[in-house]
Amino acid sequence: MNEKTRTHSINMIIALLSVLVITAICFVLREAQQVILPLIIAWLLSYILGPVVTFMTRRRIPTGLAVTMVLLLLMGVGYLGGMFVIARVQIFWMAFPAYQDRVMTLLREATATWDMEFDPLVGIDWGGKLAGFMAGAGRWAISFSMQLTMVIIYLIFLLLGKPFFNSKLDAAFSARQAKRIGSVLGAISSQIGVYLSLQLLISALTGFFVWLALAWMQVDFAVTWGVLAFLLNFIPTVGSIVASIPPLLIAFVQFESLWPLLGVGLLLLVIQMTFGNFISPKLLGERLNLSPVVVLLSLVFWGWLLGIVGALLSVPIASSIKIVCENFAPLRPISIMMGSGRIYQRHPS
Repeated sequence: MNEKTRTHSINMIIALLSVLVITAICFVLREAQQVILPLIIAWLLSYILGPVVTFMTRRRIPTGLAVTMVLLLLMGVGYLGGMFVIARVQIFWMAFPAYQDRVMTLLREATATWDMEFDPLVGIDWGGKLAGFMAGAGRWAISFSMQLTMVIIYLIFLLLGKPFFNSKLDAAFSARQAKRIGSVLGAISSQIGVYLSLQLLISALTGFFVWLALAWMQVDFAVTWGVLAFLLNFIPTVGSIVASIPPLLIAFVQFESLWPLLGVGLLLLVIQMTFGNFISPKLLGERLNLSPVVVLLSLVFWGWLLGIVGALLSVPIASSIKIVCENFAPLRPISIMMGSGRIYQRHPS
């Protein structure tokens, strides 16, 4: 066997082993997501909160106290968010009977107009269905609380070790290797920080304009739909579409005329198109340098693998993979193919 054939065989073996390793990792992630998801979320939060802890420790604040202060702030924000959600659910629960009557009236009118031979309302227990939904929501809230506890525990340990990470890196590797690893991790941290900061700004503006438009059109629960648009806007591509469905359904039930419904749909379309097709690509695309196809595939893959949390983390994960690949020569072609390609575009002379 000559050298060329042997090299080709080794490369084939490495490629096959890589496929097996990736498949095994995906299987483990999918089967153990109850444990791994809180760790991934804590890891992401550590990139956001870690610089704050490091800044405080450099001002001679004890690490334990700095971590405690940051976590108290985070838990305070979470508590306010939870109280808001509970208040909105209570308001919707009180308004549900009126909407139930309106829906049944619309269905009866449709049955009479279309001269249907059967009554679609027969046998439907709307109250029972809503009660079942609320019971499911209660179980989800309990599971969410358990997952949140695990996130906080993981986050505590990650933040406690954050101020000493660079020192351990210098002690564990040579100066050149430590600098390279630190550069890669710093780039990942910077990209994640930039993405989350800009996405937070874009999502907040989207939610604000959705609330403003729906309040102007006098759609019920306008604040709720604005907050929903803010939250779902963190999911690339499909989040804004999903966020537009509930207010359209409410408008359909609330208004007796078709024109207000069309007005609500047009306003939501303008808002989502403006932020989704112009502002967001302009701000995020140039900084992340990720191909839209890569963003979409990452959304589909991580959403399938880890659910809604995977969809939320799809862009940071794709950006991290791209940064790692561009710092290793054999993987650099993958990084280039994952990029948007603008910097490699040839301009005519």
